[in-house]
Amino acid sequence: MEISDKLLCLFSADVEADGDRYVVEVPRREIDTGAVDPGDTYRVALIAGEGGEPVEETGDEPAPEEPQPPVERGEIRYVEIEDLGKQGDGIARVERGYVIIVPGAEVGERVKIEITEVKSNFAVGEIIE
Repeated sequence: MEISDKLLCLFSADVEADGDRYVVEVPRREIDTGAVDPGDTYRVALIAGEGGEPVEETGDEPAPEEPQPPVERGEIRYVEIEDLGKQGDGIARVERGYVIIVPGAEVGERVKIEITEVKSNFAVGEIIE
């Protein structure tokens, strides 16, 4: 299956009935990282579990593994700064919308960085050029 570079986030969730509509809950971490903003409209893709069956978690089984970050500590990358974060740090997005925070970078700059910290939903990069 091919996954678009425009993918902002990827997570597992249940589809719940709510009267005459159905709801998919977005995890708070997706809002906290800035991948998704409340009130905005997004295109959503639903992927069935293995074998075409919906994924059912009973609590006895471990939850499906979250996708791994697309960067590693010490990795060197060229990124383009797309936004500024709340503290004024540069924000770059790479594969699957994964966020890299780049202190000291300005919107529109293309910078060479070294990844200094990696978390499940964001990384921090230091400008080296």
